[in-house]
Amino acid sequence: MIELILMQRVEKLGQMGDVVKVRPGYARNFLLPLGKALRANADNMKRFEGDRAQLEAANLKRREEAERIAERVSGMSVVLIRQAGESGSLFGSVSARDIADGCKDAGLTVARSQVLLEKPIKTLGLTNVRVELHPEVHINVVVNVARSPEESERQARGEEIVRDEEPTLEDELRAEIGAAMAER
Repeated sequence: MIELILMQRVEKLGQMGDVVKVRPGYARNFLLPLGKALRANADNMKRFEGDRAQLEAANLKRREEAERIAERVSGMSVVLIRQAGESGSLFGSVSARDIADGCKDAGLTVARSQVLLEKPIKTLGLTNVRVELHPEVHINVVVNVARSPEESERQARGEEIVRDEEPTLEDELRAEIGAAMAER
């Protein structure tokens, strides 16, 4: 385990200034290259304590700006047109990059790393996705995946778009046999 000083809040790890122990790979591949942490040694502790007030002021300014943006775009909806089968499953999937591009088209510039998508979207319909504007500020974006703009409007109104599976030949034969048996 490696000890690090967090330079900003990291979700599920700690706040700015916390000294945390993490696995070497997480430190080496994520926290250190992105400037989210420093190695916890005497020199870095002194440097952090000297810069702490300035870092906290800069963090506060960025958070307030993110909160203003969050208020302005709250309830944002993104429409993505994709091809899908009759059952509503997509031919492919919607990824964080697709959602970031959709947000950009709607007027909010975010990086794909700010889109917190647990798993790719693989069906038609409305999905709530969290977008991180700042480590302490998140907004929900409604992603409306549809086959056409008209279908997206109907989904937004709350109509159910996906039809049940088409009856198979076997189901139709059963229905005919049942009707014939009932006539006897």
